[in-house]
Amino acid sequence: MKPEHRSALLALASRRGQKGFSDVVGEALESYLCGEADRDKRRRAFRALAGSLSNKEADELRQTVRELRESWR
Repeated sequence: MKPEHRSALLALASRRGQKGFSDVVGEALESYLCGEADRDKRRRAFRALAGSLSNKEADELRQTVRELRESWR
C-alpha cells in the first residue's frame, strides 16, 4: 500500500473515532464489489442488445448523433 493511501485511510478512520482503518477498507471493498456487480449487469444487458438495429437503422442513428453533436459546439 502506498504511504499516501495509508495516511488518508488513517485520517479518515481517525475522523470516525476509529484507531485502525480496517473498517474503512472493508466498506470500500464492499462498495467496489457491489459496484462491480452492477457494472457487470449493465455490460450483459448492453451485449444483449447486439443486433437489435438493422444496418440502416444503425447508420441513421449514427448520422443523427453526429448532427446533434455538431450542434452542441
